[in-house]
Amino acid sequence: MATGELTKVEVDPSTLPVGAVVTNSGRVSAAKMYEPHAPSLPFTPVQLSSLDEALTLASRSTGLDFSVYLGELGPDSRARAEELHAGTPRPTHAVLIAVSPGERKVEVVTGEESHRRVADRGAKLAVMSMVASFKEGDLSGGLVSGLRMLTDQAGKPPRQA
Repeated sequence: MATGELTKVEVDPSTLPVGAVVTNSGRVSAAKMYEPHAPSLPFTPVQLSSLDEALTLASRSTGLDFSVYLGELGPDSRARAEELHAGTPRPTHAVLIAVSPGERKVEVVTGEESHRRVADRGAKLAVMSMVASFKEGDLSGGLVSGLRMLTDQAGKPPRQA
């Protein structure tokens, strides 16, 4: 047999499920009922839009690079969050909010410049606010609220001389 050639396999039509048929060419054609899949994302389009708007506003108004990571962080959540933060384009000016709902962990990582403008106490307050929303089942609302608090904490970018 040469490469690319197909062999014809005989199919007994009586063994096919309901809605399947053997066509004249020997191919099996099956009709199936369309079943929409549940969305695999934890956010609705409106929630995603709000989160995107909050991220954009936070970055524009502060000059810092805000980002959100949602997913598993593993046993050493701080080390994983710092690793993710280091992978951002400008780690010194970045603020990363890492949330692992399944592990019930939240980490806020700041870079050298962003740490000057976002105090640890302000980050802890933002985390407490986010966790309160998360406990109520409002993941997107908690993230948006936390982003707003961190944005307020960071303030406007310093003037360049």
